Amino acid sequence: MRRILIEAIRDGDVLAKDVFSSSGVVLMSGGTKLKREYIPRLSELHIKSIFIREGAEEKDSMEDITEEEIKMQCGETVRNTIQKYTYADRDELKEMIKVADEIMADILSQPDIMYNVSCVREKSNELYLHSVNVAAISTLLSLRAKLPKNKTKEIVIGGLLHDIGYTTITIDTSDLVLEECEEKVRKEVMRHVIYGYTDVEKKDWLSKTVKDIVLQHHERLDGSGYPFHMEGKHLKQEVRIVSLCDQFDNMVYGNLMPRFKVRQAIEYIMSQAGTKFDFTLVQLFIESVAAYPIGTTVITNEGDFAVVLRQNYKFPTRPVIRLLKNSEGIEYGAFEERDLTKNLTLFIVDSVEY
Repeated sequence: MRRILIEAIRDGDVLAKDVFSSSGVVLMSGGTKLKREYIPRLSELHIKSIFIREGAEEKDSMEDITEEEIKMQCGETVRNTIQKYTYADRDELKEMIKVADEIMADILSQPDIMYNVSCVREKSNELYLHSVNVAAISTLLSLRAKLPKNKTKEIVIGGLLHDIGYTTITIDTSDLVLEECEEKVRKEVMRHVIYGYTDVEKKDWLSKTVKDIVLQHHERLDGSGYPFHMEGKHLKQEVRIVSLCDQFDNMVYGNLMPRFKVRQAIEYIMSQAGTKFDFTLVQLFIESVAAYPIGTTVITNEGDFAVVLRQNYKFPTRPVIRLLKNSEGIEYGAFEERDLTKNLTLFIVDSVEY
């Protein structure tokens, strides 16, 4: 399969994966034969890209977990629970723990999965889906670090709640000039960790570790983080895991920062190993997250355009690809597949991400 912008839809293309609305409703089912006349309607629904089938379509790999799967299973529950804002209620508690259990069950059932960023979320859903994504990647990292189940569960719940402080931010910039406005917004955004901790501090059903995650997930090993500039020796492993995964997801989706390609975000995390982020955790992280997500169009060192078909576990920069066209723009007639762990002289130099 291959991901394309909706403007590139051609009559007769076949949809490879279901298309969902921001609330999780199926808009179009996989297998649907597409027409260009669908483009305006998809655009109205804020759908920017889709997956289409390519040639002899392979079955989806069971070695990959996608954001779409996580989103469909957990996103709506997280949204509702955070919006209701009544965590002291036992029913609400059960809902949040249910989400944590579902994420853990999904990932623990497939020990060799890789996290595969595969969809573009809407701005209106950023907080909720960001929280679910951070919880999912953190779970995967906890599994790789061989943490006990009780610690992993604390990490999942902490990941789901880490940005709850954003729900109470209010900023009035009506009487400020641009420079003052930017500074006030920056300071208020940084306070979200304090607001979040205040929200959960007296919730006796939450462990101290979960509360530490909410308060400290922007701290860094070298003391350059906030709000207290704590250094690594004071930061629990659970906090270190969520802070790393939070940074990655923020970079990939451009939350309060320029948006990075997945590969670029991974390279940044790698560059900060042992400085801002735990060195051992970074090593586990780069084995766990696909640098080139399935469906991504990539460019090889030989100038070929290709699409990523599936991942190679522990080799996130060397997936299996299908060649689409050569450096002269001539399409390959046959189904040309290359496993980059076996074709060692062939490698990816860039990607085309939507």
